[in-house]
Amino acid sequence: MKKLICFLSLMAVVSFVKAQVTSLNKKEVTLMRKAIANNASYKKAFEPYRQAADSALHQTPNPIVEILSQGLLAGDPRKTASLKAVEDAYKTYALTLAYTYLGKREYLTKATDFLKAWANTNKATGDPINQTKLEDMVTAYDLVRNKIEPDSRTLVDAWMKSIADALVNSQSAKGNRGTAINNWNSHRIKMITLIAYTLHNDSYNSIITQELEKQLNVNLNPDGTTHDLLERDAFHYQTYDLEPLLSTCIAIYRAGGKNYFTYQTANGSSIKKCVDYMTPFMTGEKTHPEFVNSKVAFDLKRAQNNEKGYAPGTLFEPKNGIETFALAAYFDDSYADIIRRAAHDDNYFNWRLAINKLAADAGVPK
Repeated sequence: MKKLICFLSLMAVVSFVKAQVTSLNKKEVTLMRKAIANNASYKKAFEPYRQAADSALHQTPNPIVEILSQGLLAGDPRKTASLKAVEDAYKTYALTLAYTYLGKREYLTKATDFLKAWANTNKATGDPINQTKLEDMVTAYDLVRNKIEPDSRTLVDAWMKSIADALVNSQSAKGNRGTAINNWNSHRIKMITLIAYTLHNDSYNSIITQELEKQLNVNLNPDGTTHDLLERDAFHYQTYDLEPLLSTCIAIYRAGGKNYFTYQTANGSSIKKCVDYMTPFMTGEKTHPEFVNSKVAFDLKRAQNNEKGYAPGTLFEPKNGIETFALAAYFDDSYADIIRRAAHDDNYFNWRLAINKLAADAGVPK
């Protein structure tokens, strides 16, 4: 009996020390510490997180029971309160990143406070656009899940699993709803994937594969456009669609799965083609007036509410595609040149590009 107990205890420990997939693994962390200490570009990219972490040490978590943003205009008190609350996600990531680099226990303690506060308060809704705002919280948890106390880990695990389960069963993905094929579903798949890999919960694997391949088939077009670009007539939504798909693909590939970046659907579509379609609009060779022919009434409502970027005819700004191309650069670092052209900065280097470089140097699957 004692041997059985010891074996089960050992297996429990092993389950908590699996390599990180959605954040940085042990080798990448070692390289990160050296890079920040010795490379000015890495240090500059890391500095905003260090500052945010130091500030968060003196702040109180601000969890909200239900995140409400989707479908609400800027200025709506419910949206304002929710967007203020989810700033905690960035703060938590900054705290865990600072802890990972500096090793100071105070950062981990505070990050745990944020995670527990949200786990005790926030309720899963199954709304992908609202839940996607917790992405940084999931990545933060992946960085430190092996480091926090078992009781805290159990609490946060249960909260995150409730979010994933609600998204798996989300009404937005059922039937003939537009949200079953547009950017909503891309964000839904991303959050399920990131949580599944953070919790090392293999029960979601088949769901992720089926849902992702189905989404790629219905959302991407062979010419490089997405369903959302054609529906909204805005690269704002091409990027909003591609970014969660790219985050999903990176997590799957890091876990030793398929390369879905270059994966082609039955009709010849791929995420890579959709990123490449944007290239001339990123470099300035072409311009695109946004939202001119949008089929979605809410876009006009936001324009009438004077929300920046939604007025029909506003030109797409290449800087708004940088995050998309930085994620794509995980698979093909030649996109970094396009990013530099879009940023008008030959030395442009952000934290996403830093993570890509760490993965490459660590030999993480690419």
